Amino acid sequence: MNLDEFSLRTLCAGLRERTFSSEELTQAYLQRIEQHNARLGCFITVDPERSLSQARAADARLARGEGGPLTGIPVAHKDIFCAEGWLTTCGSRMLSNFVSPYDAHVIQCFNEAGAVILGKTNMDEFAMGSSNETSFYGPVHNPWQPAHVPGGSSGGSAAAVAARLAPLATATDTGGSIRQPAAFCGISGIKPTYGRVSRYGMIAFASSLDQGGLMAPSAADLAWGLGTLVGFDERDATSVARPAEDFNAPLDSSLEGLRIGLPRQYFGAGVDPEVARALEEALRVYESRGARLVEVDLPHSDLSVPVYYVLAPAEASSNLSRYDGVRYGWRAQQYGDLNEMIARSRAEGFGAEVKRRILIGAYVLSQGYYDAYYLQAQRVRRLIQQDFLQAFEQCDVLMGPTTPSTAFRFGDKGSDPVQMYLSDIFTIGVNLAGLPGMSIPAGFDGQGLPVGLQLIGPHFSEARLLAIAHGYQQATDWHARVPGQGEKA
Repeated sequence: MNLDEFSLRTLCAGLRERTFSSEELTQAYLQRIEQHNARLGCFITVDPERSLSQARAADARLARGEGGPLTGIPVAHKDIFCAEGWLTTCGSRMLSNFVSPYDAHVIQCFNEAGAVILGKTNMDEFAMGSSNETSFYGPVHNPWQPAHVPGGSSGGSAAAVAARLAPLATATDTGGSIRQPAAFCGISGIKPTYGRVSRYGMIAFASSLDQGGLMAPSAADLAWGLGTLVGFDERDATSVARPAEDFNAPLDSSLEGLRIGLPRQYFGAGVDPEVARALEEALRVYESRGARLVEVDLPHSDLSVPVYYVLAPAEASSNLSRYDGVRYGWRAQQYGDLNEMIARSRAEGFGAEVKRRILIGAYVLSQGYYDAYYLQAQRVRRLIQQDFLQAFEQCDVLMGPTTPSTAFRFGDKGSDPVQMYLSDIFTIGVNLAGLPGMSIPAGFDGQGLPVGLQLIGPHFSEARLLAIAHGYQQATDWHARVPGQGEKA
């Protein structure tokens, strides 16, 4: 079975028409993982026996004429989502021995839909990173150029989808962790509006910014899976109750008259010329389909990175205080009293980047600095959100680069955290404002590395964003390119 040839939609159709079984499909993906994972490092945990058992159960449902669109479809899950009976590490040493006793809401939704858990994907430790270099389990390699990073923190999910080790993968986005790796790996990724996806059972980094989402080759694939992901959950106080939505229905909507906002701040200095050139070509495709380009302003966008790196570490320092070696997770082997046990467990269990952010967060929340840093950052966050709302009065969607450059080499930014943080400069504002955002493939640079086009919409405009992305992908084939082939699959 040549998995390069199938979209998620055709896989779903094949299962229903009994062209192949879920067990056969799952086995094909497991074989591909076994063949490529040692080289790419996409998966932390794979359990073939458990996956094939789920696949056989899905086949039984399909034989009875039951099940939904995703019944029998293998799905890779970022290792930030708790899954009952599965090792759930969050890419860390701290949780390297934690087997979850319950399912996250996201996992529960896919299980109820009859999807098959293909495995748990690698990620930056506690989702803190932009390159997947901070994982306790080693880095993930970009399938297009293995010497380059796949992006982070959802690099394992992105690389797995790009290499066709999975047709669909869950991911999370706190400051760009779906869109940035999607751009680096040449796939499509969507971060829904904050509150559309329950955070129950999703290991917390920064609670006011974290949001679950999906990665797949195309926008049509994302539309096929998004209905399973979104929905109200009373166990999450930030979960938003919205009417059920069919994300497939508007996919073929016309782009005629679409107003595309181009933020001045996204097209200036700092953007790689090859990225800018690819985006110009993408925008011409939209114009040829009837869209109109409108220049807009996001005057506070240059403050998004400093605001994020005050607020996110502050929330992280609070969320990660639960890892103390007492109840679960890593515990130091040698210690004297309780205080020393906690101190040693945290010193041994957390990596350098996580420690850095905990210290920053504790500092900005400390007495004497709370007003100067944390409260001030919250005020600027409101200004950033207002900039977006005002921009949407002039346009229907914002577009620009997902990242300033294509994927960089391993080690290029590791010694300079600020340069690493700046790779998220175009994605962070979306999280601060709670907006939905997407990245879709828009070409390649001279090294053969993918370029990502970012789409940003008003709150709860996921269906419109998917349709706008799909319109572009009907006119191009960047989303169909597979690493190692160079041409359409």
